[in-house]
Amino acid sequence: MSQTREFFETYLPNKMVNDPELASSVNAIFQFDIDGAGSWTLDMTNDGVITEGSSDDAGCVITTDEGTWESILDNPGKAVPMVMMGKLKVSNLGLATQLQKILA
Repeated sequence: MSQTREFFETYLPNKMVNDPELASSVNAIFQFDIDGAGSWTLDMTNDGVITEGSSDDAGCVITTDEGTWESILDNPGKAVPMVMMGKLKVSNLGLATQLQKILA
């Protein structure tokens, strides 16, 4: 199993269960389009439900390739430089800053 798939199928659901207040503190829908791995939606307006696939209601869409995403999972501090280099695209920078709560 790839690190990306494990993140969305195991790590993130566990984080939502163990920190139920996290979803309400962010209160947004994120879509992750990871080239080479797939797409996932994290609905923080609905208790942090994670589903495979995209969402028409996403307030922030994160787009990157699997290698870049996995380097960010290993070191979340790499996200800002990856945005500056164009390797990580975000549709809403304000909401994207909330991802530090999720990745930390």
